[in-house]
Amino acid sequence: MAAVQIAAVAARAGIAAGTVYRYFPSKTDLIAELVAAVAGRELDAIKAAGDAAPGPMSALTASISTFASRSLTERRLAWAVMGEPVYPAVDAMRLDFRQSLAAELENRINTVIKGRHLPDQDARVAAPALVGALMEGLLGPLAPTYEDAGQAREAVQTATLLALRALGVVDARARGLVAQCVLP
Repeated sequence: MAAVQIAAVAARAGIAAGTVYRYFPSKTDLIAELVAAVAGRELDAIKAAGDAAPGPMSALTASISTFASRSLTERRLAWAVMGEPVYPAVDAMRLDFRQSLAAELENRINTVIKGRHLPDQDARVAAPALVGALMEGLLGPLAPTYEDAGQAREAVQTATLLALRALGVVDARARGLVAQCVLP
């Protein structure tokens, strides 16, 4: 995000740089709007995947794997929106996105706990821990790169299995859930 140049944005949009500044008074405003738009789109996709699943455990699995898959599909953008250090105003929006993502997972985790499909646990701690693990394992500077779609799909499955196991899903059940999950 720090490398974003208004002149390049304007050229790509086919407009003058001054026109960009009419809509976005500063580069920070432009980036903040991008973060908000991407965050909204991703949260909608994660919610839709969970809502389309046949049951609460499948919904949790679908939400996790959808986040992981979509993040890897647009890895640079996902890292820029979620983790790359930039400006304090943008960082606040990123935090909102991560909190919204954690809240979505927390709701799904609580639903599964109430259905007695997960051990009793504090979903307020588990959900942000999963967000952190997924971000660092798939997007962060320590995450490996993937040569092809097959490797990326395997990474999504591994990350989803890790998340389910961390929540207390027995391995055979976790593998079955991941195998049933249709990745976007």
